[in-house]
Amino acid sequence: MKTSALLLLGLGLTAPLAYAETVAPAQPGGKLPNKQAIQLVQVATGLVDPIHVTGPKDGSGRLFICERHGIVRIVKDGKLQEKPFLDLRDKTLSSFLEEGLFCIEFHPKFKENGLFYIAYSDLWFNGSTLLMQYKVSAKNPDKADMDSGKVIMQLDFPYCNHHGGKMAFGPDGYLYIGVGDGGWEGDVLSTGQDLTTHMGKMLRIDVEHSTPDRAYSIPKDNPFITPLQQMTLFGVTEKQFSQIHPNAKPEIWAYGIRNPWTFSFDRKTGDLFIADIGQNHWEEINHQPANSKGGENYGWKFMCGSHTFPIEDEATNPRVGILPIAEFSHVDQGICVIGLGIYRGKDYPGMEGTYYTADWGSGKVWGLQKDGAGTWQMEELLDLDTPLRPTSGGEDEAGNIYLTDAYPNYGGPVDPTTNERGSVWKLVPADKVPAGAVTAPLQKK
Repeated sequence: MKTSALLLLGLGLTAPLAYAETVAPAQPGGKLPNKQAIQLVQVATGLVDPIHVTGPKDGSGRLFICERHGIVRIVKDGKLQEKPFLDLRDKTLSSFLEEGLFCIEFHPKFKENGLFYIAYSDLWFNGSTLLMQYKVSAKNPDKADMDSGKVIMQLDFPYCNHHGGKMAFGPDGYLYIGVGDGGWEGDVLSTGQDLTTHMGKMLRIDVEHSTPDRAYSIPKDNPFITPLQQMTLFGVTEKQFSQIHPNAKPEIWAYGIRNPWTFSFDRKTGDLFIADIGQNHWEEINHQPANSKGGENYGWKFMCGSHTFPIEDEATNPRVGILPIAEFSHVDQGICVIGLGIYRGKDYPGMEGTYYTADWGSGKVWGLQKDGAGTWQMEELLDLDTPLRPTSGGEDEAGNIYLTDAYPNYGGPVDPTTNERGSVWKLVPADKVPAGAVTAPLQKK
């Protein structure tokens, strides 16, 4: 179905709105090709709104955990260290659930250069997301050098929600950044389809190089770079015209995103999985293959999952963009999709190649994988008796998958230190739970 020119002009959009006819997304109820039963084993607890976990891939086996109020903690040799790796509480705005210290990401050559990156809502810039580069202390590998901080990028927002905030280095060595549509609800500013703003996008930047006006550079193969050129009216194909976006932000890698709170790369294939938090009815998981040249339109705000927005007018709404590979309903599955990651470890071969995702509202955990026919299957693997509140996920150097849970008051404002404490959990096969381990309480079937 084509979108009318009047609709485009009325919304002030700058991007083409192609609809890709693809296979309907997987939904809960499928069966994974490798049958599995999993459990959650507690790794650390007593944490203030844990919101991200990762490993530095430096051979140390350490886990780094972001606490939303501005602290990064370390789990070392299986024990949560008392002293923080980094403390930015004096600069972090965390009174509302969707703001705070979002994540920590280590440079691919961290072992050699000691560089790492954080994203957080800055108190002094009215909640703007600051992407910062720091270096580890030369004297103590468990301590950040707080004097080494360097601002890489500042992202300003009109509202206090839908900031995204996750970062990850791709297999190409570039830093990818998930940015939400800027907030309120329903993409009231129509940022998802607007290439003149960073909001509602996946960004891709090169932190190895800088320019006079940026602390980073733009990869030359980013999809929305329009070089300065003379204007030619005739003798140019429509396809060539469709690729001219002189006002587009050059950092944009993909668009039509609502709130990419979590995303991750498959370390084996290089594929990108984006868990995009939905509006009132559907949650979605988008997939970008490793051979993508970028520029994908994932549909928001015209689409939410495989359904149009607003859903009340689905019969007449335009259908736009690329369908997700999976979706689930708010009716009985949850309300906020949380991506955990793809298992590529060696200890649990039965989990190999499974993308795990959870939901903040229901606490359910699903596995997602293609079957022998190439069709995505989504199977519920955990339904807890006392639901956790999954806030994020992550993986360690060995490829194991983790889940963080927290219990903040969504409405805010609130001091995160007054919230019930959260934990970090490791996903393991149900028959591989270590003796004496603390596990999540399962539903009694």
